[in-house]
Amino acid sequence: MKPDWWIREMAKRGMIEPFEERLVREGVISYGLSSFGYDLRAAPEWKIFTNVFSTVVDPKNFDPRSFVEYEGEEVIIPPNSFALTRSVEYIRMPENVIAIALGKSTYARCGIVANVTPLEPGWEGHVTLEISNTTPLPAKVYAGEGIVQLLFLEGPKPEVTYKDRQGKYQGQRGITLPRV
Repeated sequence: MKPDWWIREMAKRGMIEPFEERLVREGVISYGLSSFGYDLRAAPEWKIFTNVFSTVVDPKNFDPRSFVEYEGEEVIIPPNSFALTRSVEYIRMPENVIAIALGKSTYARCGIVANVTPLEPGWEGHVTLEISNTTPLPAKVYAGEGIVQLLFLEGPKPEVTYKDRQGKYQGQRGITLPRV
């Protein structure tokens, strides 16, 4: 983990854009710079999983008919369902830093789980956010507000970074579906 001064310094170099220098909390689920991390916001773009076409979710052959697209400042995720969005922020990871994302407690306490795979050294792009509604009730999620907190871990630069190996999700913009 890195203290806020380090994150602020990295943001000056374009690591997080747009960058919120303080934790915004009034009337929203918090986002921005925290003591040891950064809280990302959900964008107002959503892909909500549906069973309308009885498709099979196959990560090696993903059928886009598995979801409906929606734009809005809030989204209702059906019971026991799932949605994708992206971060408002575009991230550029330093070559010696990995970030781990954890869901915000306000959502977790409502049965809404946010998952993000680690942001590897050298990776850049919008973060695709996977949001599960684990409850038997419809669940509301808000765009423009905090959804996950990034925690940064520094180490020696790996021999090959995500950028060096030309990872399949490098430079992603918008909500990015599974690729093989």
